[in-house]
Amino acid sequence: MSSPVAASHNDAADSHSTLVQRTFFTGPDARVADGLYVEVDRERSDRTRTRLVLAPGACASTNTYFGRFAASFWQRYAELASVRLEFDHQISPQPDAVAGPALRVELWASDPSGRQRPLGTTEFANTGHASLDIAIDRFVDGGAVWFDLVALGATVSVSDVRWSIPTPERNRQAAVVVCTHNRPEDCIDTVTALASDEVAMASIASIHIVDQGDQRVADRERFAAMADLLGDKLIYLTQPNLGGAGGFNRGIYELSPGGTTELDIIVMDDDILCEPESVLRMTSFANASMAPVLVGAQMLLLSETSRLHMGAEWEVLDKIKAGEPTAYASNGLNLLENHLDGRSDAGWNGWWSCLLPAEAVNAMSLSLPLFFQWDDIEFGIRARHSGFPTVTLPNAGVWHADFHLKDYDDWSRYFSWRNGMIVSAIHGRFDGTTIAKTVADEIGSHIAAMQYGLAQTLMLAVSDFLAGPSVLDDGGQSKLGELKKLRADYPETLIRPASEVGAQADNNTRIALKGPEPDESKVRLVLAKRLAKQIAGQLNRAPVSIPADSAQWWHVSQFDNAIVTDASQRGVRVRRRDRDTVVRQSRELAALCLRIRSEAPEIQRTWREAMPQLTSRENWKRLFDGE
Repeated sequence: MSSPVAASHNDAADSHSTLVQRTFFTGPDARVADGLYVEVDRERSDRTRTRLVLAPGACASTNTYFGRFAASFWQRYAELASVRLEFDHQISPQPDAVAGPALRVELWASDPSGRQRPLGTTEFANTGHASLDIAIDRFVDGGAVWFDLVALGATVSVSDVRWSIPTPERNRQAAVVVCTHNRPEDCIDTVTALASDEVAMASIASIHIVDQGDQRVADRERFAAMADLLGDKLIYLTQPNLGGAGGFNRGIYELSPGGTTELDIIVMDDDILCEPESVLRMTSFANASMAPVLVGAQMLLLSETSRLHMGAEWEVLDKIKAGEPTAYASNGLNLLENHLDGRSDAGWNGWWSCLLPAEAVNAMSLSLPLFFQWDDIEFGIRARHSGFPTVTLPNAGVWHADFHLKDYDDWSRYFSWRNGMIVSAIHGRFDGTTIAKTVADEIGSHIAAMQYGLAQTLMLAVSDFLAGPSVLDDGGQSKLGELKKLRADYPETLIRPASEVGAQADNNTRIALKGPEPDESKVRLVLAKRLAKQIAGQLNRAPVSIPADSAQWWHVSQFDNAIVTDASQRGVRVRRRDRDTVVRQSRELAALCLRIRSEAPEIQRTWREAMPQLTSRENWKRLFDGE
């Protein structure tokens, strides 16, 4: 042993007796990149999820997304003095045939900038069990801990790698709430993955499935096997579709009879690829924290499993924007090439997987009945203002269906904008002039880009927001039919087969790629000119085809008509200039913006005063009962 910060122990039953993390060597599914768990030469190694075998001379590193221990977050929130790394190791051939040490274990740490420093090296000549203590004392602004392995002249295996800490005062179980709507197979996959991990399930008291669809999870053949795994830990509930907000809040409601709960609650989407280890890490971190915190998992992409989609974010309410990465946080990183070293603070965490401490649930009641989108953000903001911060924990992630493959021109944007404005009014400064400019910029750009159905969708959202809290009386169900009918009047909202459109297109149709983006200081001037030219018809009338990644408004708005690829890559949208619609929608938008400027103080007061009633158990019970 060559380091004062790591010491070898023979007594594994020492004070470090609470498991907080395991090291795995493969993911829970064949789609997951193994490099997220361990970096190793495939030709000189063999692995299972819990065991790694190295040929003589081979090396391996757990300086990976799931392999690291997020030391900075533990030092910041848990005041942790040290963490213990334990593992079993086996050497072949037998030790008496090996000259000298057979296995070297190197401990490493990083700082906020990613610079690496060695913590110590231990060598082993015999098969056995090892434990190493690692000081968590130099990580305030960032940094992680990991270990590397080197096989020294013999075949070695390392298995059952565990990280433990002294047992914290809080040792609370959590309940999981999964909301599902017509994704029965996805839901069963997600819950089964978690239920199959006995260690992760030891920290779970129950799993509530709230089924809001007409394709019931319970009707699937695999439901029985999942139910057998869970036994009396499974609570299966059905109700009408009240969106994600209604599904999650039904679970929270049931778990807090009388308005309080003794369990932390993990809310989880049905369409994720679940890493059960992330649930263990979230619950362990919550228990060890000095004060109650919301603990969220990061979102990774399901189609590109090594890419981080969302890390730590903070809302931007003046822009009606759900979030921007906070300091030291970045979205879209390739995690095989980049590490998350700087400690970032989150303003909230999406409910794709997020632990809500019992104290926060008891203090704040339920979330707003927003149907879906922004309900989780609003709860996180309100929690933060009530003294319960959010930690988006790196090295705890789940894979989610890809948002970049969903086109922005969608009915769901109604909820995104209406709900975003509600949250901005309740928690933001909500300056009428600033919000009016944000609305004008967003909707005006869609009018210019010949996305008339999307523009009308967003104007309905703004109008309903201005109408006040009564718009939430039914929890959002009635809007689904209204939006479908509204958007049916605008042909460019339909996705059409590319082959159908291609056969009808002019033979001279060409691909038109975007040019340079307008200077930020001139964006509004460019938008005004584009709208004026749309009305005057002073546009390029040549038939064009525009790829999805070139479909920005400032490019599309230069043409009289365009075949635009849908972001899903499943088809195209045909956009055609309609002068009368441009004039009508521009006038409607101007009227809405005038209302926002003049009514902002009053509408803000109205929404803020309605908060206690909207989030009350009585209001949610009314919605659950269909009243």
